[in-house]
Amino acid sequence: MKHRHLGTSGPRVSAIGLGCWNFAGPYGPTSEQESHETLAAARDLGIDFIDTANVYGMGVSEKVIGSFLKRHKGAFRIATKAAIRRDPSTGVRFFDNGPDHLRSELENSLRNLGVDHVDLFYIHRREAERPIEEVMDTLQAFKQEGKIGGIGFSEIAPASLRLAHTVAPVSAVQSEYSLWTRQPDLGMVQACRDLGVAFVAFSPLGRGVFGAKAPDPAEFGEGDFRKTNPRFLEPNFSRNMAAIAAFRDYARDLGATPIALAIAWLLSRGPHVIPIPGTRSAAHLADCADGVSLDLTADHLAEIERILPTGFAHGARYSADQAIGVESYC
Repeated sequence: MKHRHLGTSGPRVSAIGLGCWNFAGPYGPTSEQESHETLAAARDLGIDFIDTANVYGMGVSEKVIGSFLKRHKGAFRIATKAAIRRDPSTGVRFFDNGPDHLRSELENSLRNLGVDHVDLFYIHRREAERPIEEVMDTLQAFKQEGKIGGIGFSEIAPASLRLAHTVAPVSAVQSEYSLWTRQPDLGMVQACRDLGVAFVAFSPLGRGVFGAKAPDPAEFGEGDFRKTNPRFLEPNFSRNMAAIAAFRDYARDLGATPIALAIAWLLSRGPHVIPIPGTRSAAHLADCADGVSLDLTADHLAEIERILPTGFAHGARYSADQAIGVESYC
C-alpha cells in the first residue's frame, strides 16, 4: 500500500481510506459483524485511514468502529466530524459551529470510538453566519488540548479554506469528487495543493455507479440515500449508465475493474488527493486497493476524458434537501 500525507505536517496514511457511513445503513441494512469484517479486510490490505461522523446513524458508525478497536487498538488513523444538528420538534436540519456544541460532540465521538484522540476532526457543514476565524480558534483549542491531531472542513468553498488557513493550518478538506462529480476541479483541488492541504474525496465511485455491478434503483430501500438523488432518477439514471458503460469496457480492455480504474484516476489528480471509498464488500475493497498500484499514462487519462468528459453526468449531485449547507463556488 502506498501512502500520502494528511496535510503538510500531518501523518502518513494509506493512499486510500475507508469511508464508514455505510456502517450506519444509508444504502440498505447492515450488521456490526459485516462492518467488522470490512474493517478487518481494510487492515489486511494496508488501509489504515478511516472516516466517520457523529451523525452517521446518530453514533452507530462510531460505536461499531469503537467495538472493533477494543480488540485492535491503534489499527487506524481516525477522522470524524461534527456540526450537523436537527430541531427536535420539526426534524429540520441546521448547523452549529459553536464551541459548546463542537466540544460536546467531540467528547461524545471520543467515547463512541473508545479513544482519547482523533487524528482529524472536520466541521461537517459550516454555519454560514459564524466567522470561520472564530471556528478555527475553537478547533485550535481542541488541538492544543491533544484531543485532535488535525483540523478539517467538509464541503466548503476554496475562498473559505483560504480564509481559515490564515488563522492556522488546515489539514484536510473533504468533498465529493469522482469522474461524475468534477466541481472540485474548479478551484478546490488547486487550492488544497497550493496550501499543502489534503483533499479527501468521498463517494469516489459515484455512490456505486462505478462498482463491479451497476446499481438497480428498483432495489433501493426506503432509507437508501440514492432513492431521491437526481442522478439516480429517470431519465437521468439510464443516460448516466449508458455513458458509464463505455468506461466499463475501457477498464476491461486495460485488464482492470471499473472500481480500480476510477480510483486510479482520482489518485492521478494530485499527490494530495486521498479517496475514501465506502463499501461493505471485502472484494470491492480489494478492487479499490488495486487502483493504488494502477499507474495511468497521459494517453490513458486522455481516453478516460474522451469517454467521460467533464460534466457528462445527468442530474444534480444532490437534491435540494441533500444540498443544504454545501458551499457553492464558481
